[in-house]
Amino acid sequence: MVDTTSLTRAVDHFADRLRAAPQSRLQRGAAAEALGLARELASWAQRVEEPGAEPREMPDAGMFAAADQITVAVHDLAVVLSDEGQVAEAVRLVEEAQKRAGV
Repeated sequence: MVDTTSLTRAVDHFADRLRAAPQSRLQRGAAAEALGLARELASWAQRVEEPGAEPREMPDAGMFAAADQITVAVHDLAVVLSDEGQVAEAVRLVEEAQKRAGV
C-alpha cells in the first residue's frame, strides 16, 4: 500500500483555505481552479480504475462545494495510486492549483 499522507495533507490544506476564503475570492477564480483540479484528479482515478473507458466529468456543484469536490476526488485517487511517484505528482498538481487559486 502506498503512503498517501502527503497528498491528504496537501488537499486538506487547500480545502481548508477554500472554505475560509471570502466569496469574492471564490468568484475571482479560486473555485474554478479547484473544480478544474477535482475534475483532473477524478479523471485520473477513473482512467486507472476503468482503462479504456471514457472518464465521466465531475459536475460543477457550485463555488461553495469546490473544497468538498477536491477532497472527494483526492480520496478516490489515493485509493488507486500504485507508487510514490504518482503520489508526488498528485501533490504537485494540488500545490500548483492552490497557488493559481491564490488561497
